[in-house]
Amino acid sequence: MAAIISVSTVAELGQAIRERRQVLGLRQAEAAMQSGVSAATFSAIENGKETARIGLVLQICRDLGLQITLRA
Repeated sequence: MAAIISVSTVAELGQAIRERRQVLGLRQAEAAMQSGVSAATFSAIENGKETARIGLVLQICRDLGLQITLRA
């Protein structure tokens, strides 16, 4: 069963992305290339920079096999 991770900040989302990348054994540059973004952009997302476009973040999540679920 997949783990459920609750995130409420950009920094927590970035940390979840970093942890998943590391579990998959990917370097930042490899994951960035897979998602079609620069290594600098990928790094900024992992570091919780709020300037990242949501579309890029969603693409990276998909490419790493992460699913985002919203609950109210």
